[in-house]
Formats: sequence, structure tokens, C-alpha cells
Amino acid sequence: MSQDPNAQFDQAVMEMIEHSPIGAVPHTTSYVESLTRLHATHQVYPSADHKGGHVTARSLSRSPSFLAGNLEALAAGKIPPEELEPNAKIFDRYLQSLPAADRPRAEAHRLKVTGKPVHHRKHHGADPAGAHHDPVHSLFLVPGTGPHHGLPGNYLYGSVFQSGGGGSAGAWAIHLHDADDGASYLQSPDLPSAVATVMELTGTAPFHLSELGAFGFKAI
Repeated sequence: MSQDPNAQFDQAVMEMIEHSPIGAVPHTTSYVESLTRLHATHQVYPSADHKGGHVTARSLSRSPSFLAGNLEALAAGKIPPEELEPNAKIFDRYLQSLPAADRPRAEAHRLKVTGKPVHHRKHHGADPAGAHHDPVHSLFLVPGTGPHHGLPGNYLYGSVFQSGGGGSAGAWAIHLHDADDGASYLQSPDLPSAVATVMELTGTAPFHLSELGAFGFKAI
């Protein structure tokens, strides 16, 4: 049995949040103090869907993550960059996972989240360089929050992208953002390392951006 005298009440508060359609609790001193404790320990996050509401980390643990279905195949060298699932399709899968009423709000974030399209151009120089590939930029979304709330559905969005070189060579980085200006980043020496980190993030979500220091991330 927990020795924390507040544990039983805090547990009841989380259950109240999970059973409330808007994640609300009474505005009394005891509940406010409980919420302060629960937010400090990242057991409860501000709701991205209901102003003034809350959402528990344990309820978000049942939410899916979204990333390119063939990202690991790219890291293993089994597919070329042009076959990587496009960011727009990843975003579409996220969008369809949301209740219909929340989709217009999510759609408003599309351009910011997906970034500019990646084009794969033919090399037109005199040498036989073949196809020229723009740096890879692959979207992923995971349940969580940051200094500000997440996207609709309580999602953080990020990308694994090439910060130098062509093909799968060169340095790589991972950025992760909340719905506002909260962001963290990690430099990675190569594509397999970057993708391994993304897979670890999706396997440990939900989380608060401030918890990513354990993975070597730094706040932007």
C-alpha cells in the first residue's frame, strides 16, 4: 500500500477526469492541489480538446502513434527514399482516428505539421549522377504534451529528417513539438539510430516534452 497520504485521493481525481466527457473536476482547494501534484508527476496533462479540462497519461497510453509504415524499411536500406510513406498520408491516418467533430481543428494544423512536400528530382548535370533526392523528412505523431497542450486528440508532432548529405547518408535529427512553441530536438549520427529513437519514443508514449532529457533531447 502506498505511504503517500494523498495517493488515494489523487487516484480518485484521475478516475473522475477519465469519466468526465470534458476531463473536468471541481474547482475546490483539494482538487486544485491534487491536480498540481498530478501535473507535476506527468500523470495528468492539460486537455487539447476541452478548455480547462484534463486528460490522464494512462488513458492516452491507449492512443495509437502515427509514423511512416515503412520507416524501418528505409533505415534498413530495403526501400529508396521515394517509396517512404508521404507525410500527408500519415497525417490523414491521424485525422481519421479523431472524432469527426475534432477533425476540422486538426486539419487547420496540416501545413504546419506536414511541412513542405519532398520532391525527388532527376539530376540534369553532365555526369551520370542519376536521381537527386531532397533531404528526407518523415512525420510522426505521438500522444503527449509539452509546455502547451498538444494537437487535437492530445498529440505531439515531430519529424525525423536529414540535416545533411543525400540518400540515407549524412547527419540526422529528430524534432518534437506541442501545438504552440514548445519543442525538443536530438541530433543523431545516422538514419538507423534516428529511426531507433523514434521507435522508442512511440513505444514509451505518452510523455511530456520535459521528460525527453532521458533520451538526450534538448529544448529548443
